[in-house]
Amino acid sequence: MHTPGLLLYCRPGFEKECAAEVSTAMADFGADGYAKTKPDSGLVLFVPHDPEKARNPPIGWHDLAFARQMVRDARLVGDMPITDRATPLTKAAAELNLRFSEVWLETADTNEAKELSSFCRKFEPRLRETLTKHGMLTNDMTQTRLHVMFHSSAAAYVGFSAPADSAPWQMGIPRLRMPRTAASRSTLKLAEALLVFLTDAERAEWLHPGISAVDLGAAPGGWTWQLVRHGLHVYAIDNGDLDPALLANNQVEHLRADGLTWRPKRPVDWLVCDMVEKPSRIAALVADWLANGYCQRAIFNLKLPMKKRWEELQRCRILIDDKLCKHPYELRFKQLYHDREEVTGFLMSR
Repeated sequence: MHTPGLLLYCRPGFEKECAAEVSTAMADFGADGYAKTKPDSGLVLFVPHDPEKARNPPIGWHDLAFARQMVRDARLVGDMPITDRATPLTKAAAELNLRFSEVWLETADTNEAKELSSFCRKFEPRLRETLTKHGMLTNDMTQTRLHVMFHSSAAAYVGFSAPADSAPWQMGIPRLRMPRTAASRSTLKLAEALLVFLTDAERAEWLHPGISAVDLGAAPGGWTWQLVRHGLHVYAIDNGDLDPALLANNQVEHLRADGLTWRPKRPVDWLVCDMVEKPSRIAALVADWLANGYCQRAIFNLKLPMKKRWEELQRCRILIDDKLCKHPYELRFKQLYHDREEVTGFLMSR
């Protein structure tokens, strides 16, 4: 059995950024340690010097931009016999000294790891049966979730997550279908952002007819389509053409203007922005909208550079903080599954 740590799932190729982020965040709370990862593995294991911090970390999943999921007290179970994987995995789960509402058998988001998916589906009933026999499963859905992340056919990480502080999807990936009538695939980014950043109650309160929004750089209209779907009235700002179906919708007003300089005559509830621009320019733009009361909430994408992506995100955080230092606000970032070389931000006035 290996030393337990915080197991983070991330987009393959962003392990360096994920490791830097969790190491910095933990160190800020005096929880020093070290990160272990391999390039393009989609996994990062942060091992704190104090093992208790792996079970009760001072940071949460919501605090980390590059982590799709955070599994606590994760330990690697290796050299499992092919004839009986359930016994060592159940033993590792018992050492967590918890009862579990769910059991998720997962793999990393890589082509190599996905080859284990079929095995996971077949093996899950066997593991669930063994856990049930040992009294480790409960119908109380508020209890912790057991994660078994298969690293290979003979090795897996075993740990847990709390439903209130973790992604509610296996592998941290929401399975969203592309709507047939949407203007572009980018609509899935906003759909995922609304699931990640808002609770059910917040979506009900902030996304309904009577709410107004501005979509900067709207064309061809993927994000506008998503807002219209929720009943919002949308001002779509772009010099480019919008999807004809959106133009025919009375919830949409298309204004041909530069998204970087346009401002509304009256405040709106939402600002969304998926423009291809320098991250610092978008961060400054969104912060300016909130600082001047043009909107209350914003969802926006930062297109990160190829190098120093973590450093650029930190720079944008500082820039927003400087502009809003006199305004109470909430800011969170996530690299969503439907993002690529970018992260999505949520900014709200308090």
